Amino acid sequence: MSDFFGRVVGDQDPLKKLASYIPGFGGYIERENRRAADKLLRDTVSRRFEELNKRLSALQTELISQGGLEFMDEMEKAALQLRTFSDKIRTATYGYSGFFDAVKINEEELAKLYAFDNAFFELGSQINSAIDNVEQMLANPEALPAAIRHLSTLAREAVTNFDRRYEVINGAQQ
Repeated sequence: MSDFFGRVVGDQDPLKKLASYIPGFGGYIERENRRAADKLLRDTVSRRFEELNKRLSALQTELISQGGLEFMDEMEKAALQLRTFSDKIRTATYGYSGFFDAVKINEEELAKLYAFDNAFFELGSQINSAIDNVEQMLANPEALPAAIRHLSTLAREAVTNFDRRYEVINGAQQ
């Protein structure tokens, strides 16, 4: 996360840098920078999962061409979970509230959000490996159902973790 925050801070225009010297305004600028960094992070995660979904879609096409119609329901469940996650993360509430926003998120909640978001990168790697595994198992129809179930489980985990992330934001509203 610090790389995203550093990138946003490094791109500040001179007016924002000057305004950061105004007492109290610096905190506002930092919050807005964190907000922009969070959006950048979520956009990156979303793009990563969209790439995974494209790979999975191509794999579904290959599976159909090889006559693996009986596996398509489970493959579609995994694909649907990936699409759902990607859509949710792309349109999620920012991880840090703006100065006048109704939802205020404190530093502790922000740290929890970043932990969830960073975990999405690891989960993306696991899903990528699971897609590789399904692809390899196309030649082994006996092992294919287990590989597809594992992929579905990981995809479902992404949505579940996103929902937990959202609970952190909802907790901030109370």
